[in-house]
Amino acid sequence: MKTTLSRLPNHVRVATCEMPHAQSVTMGIWTEVGGRYEPAKWSGISHFIEHLLFKGTARRSARQISQAVEGVGGYLNAFTAEEHTCYHAAAAAEYAPKVFDVLADMYLHARFASQDIERERGVISEEILMYRDEPAQLVQEILSETIWPAHALGRPLTGSLQSVARMQREDFVEFRRRHYHGGSTLVTMAGRITHEAAEQLAQPLADLPLNRRTAPATAPASTDAPRWSVLAKATEQTQLALAFPAFSVHDERRHALGLLHTILGGNMSSRLFQELRERRGLCYSVGTHLVPFSDTGALVVSCGLDAKSLEKTMDILRREWAKLRTIPVSRQELQRAKDYTIGMSRMSLEKTSSQNARLGFSVLTYGKITDSEEIHERIRSVSIEAITEVAAEILQEDRLTTAIVGPVDEAVVRQL
Repeated sequence: MKTTLSRLPNHVRVATCEMPHAQSVTMGIWTEVGGRYEPAKWSGISHFIEHLLFKGTARRSARQISQAVEGVGGYLNAFTAEEHTCYHAAAAAEYAPKVFDVLADMYLHARFASQDIERERGVISEEILMYRDEPAQLVQEILSETIWPAHALGRPLTGSLQSVARMQREDFVEFRRRHYHGGSTLVTMAGRITHEAAEQLAQPLADLPLNRRTAPATAPASTDAPRWSVLAKATEQTQLALAFPAFSVHDERRHALGLLHTILGGNMSSRLFQELRERRGLCYSVGTHLVPFSDTGALVVSCGLDAKSLEKTMDILRREWAKLRTIPVSRQELQRAKDYTIGMSRMSLEKTSSQNARLGFSVLTYGKITDSEEIHERIRSVSIEAITEVAAEILQEDRLTTAIVGPVDEAVVRQL
């Protein structure tokens, strides 16, 4: 598989992964703007614009957009993150030109019609209310707000009912003008396509103006004191989410942190899954995940359990954190974590969708297409000592942030 990165005259980047054995192409148009770029009054505007790009252009109605892609057996979707937004599609290779033309039309010529804005305002409001009714989602939003209070990273990507209600057409037009330009745009394609063909398909985006990228608000310093937030709610299950301040995507220790995450709660072989679910039956869902950004990050532990098991679960969590800080992991456990991480990576990269995502994340994060095998080699080189050092630095309870949703009193949490 051959990867190539180039630029159009207006600095739009084009990144490709040629996969001659594939029968399809996955493609994306990315822009370097997301939730953390938003002022409080426009909280959720990146996500709102993502919705609006599907609602029609001068050439196509919303129905014609979906029919043009689904009518050839393809799919079309998008997502908004804290630091970027991506519009992506996939189709059989022979339909790649047609499908990318739809993507480019959406990206360049969304009409932002007043009736579409009002209709989508209601849709997004319902989406916000839906997440409020999902305790596992809600606890993560509360956790972020508690980690990064009064900061864009702590606000939901969907915004609030109040911010969504106040946005007007001129706000969307201005935000798009400021952030959707040549210097912030990346085109990615992975599958049965050449780089030359991808560059040709990307030519309509050469008309984007070349503006200077806007830097996001700097992340606040991590706390040196515990924080917690409790939402007492009459749910059948209590949702517990805990976060330790962690490394950015640029920190060289990120590979050791990734392995620590796998060992602690990254899969069914992990310590937390085996101890809390398999041995003790205290919860159904338990695991860890990493939240990495350009200048900060977090290691998150999540589980759903009976409120009566909260104290016992916290005791077990503390014991597992202490062991990782003080007792070196075995050579066998570390090797299993390495094999799992590399194996999952290799399997995912057989898919055009995963290769397309890799192109986007690596170019937007590091300014280049990262080499998968080079990353795998760095993972292999992580030592037992490195895991212990990272655990000692990250798993500090005086820096822990806790969020709970369920039938729990805050006074109980203070005593945990």
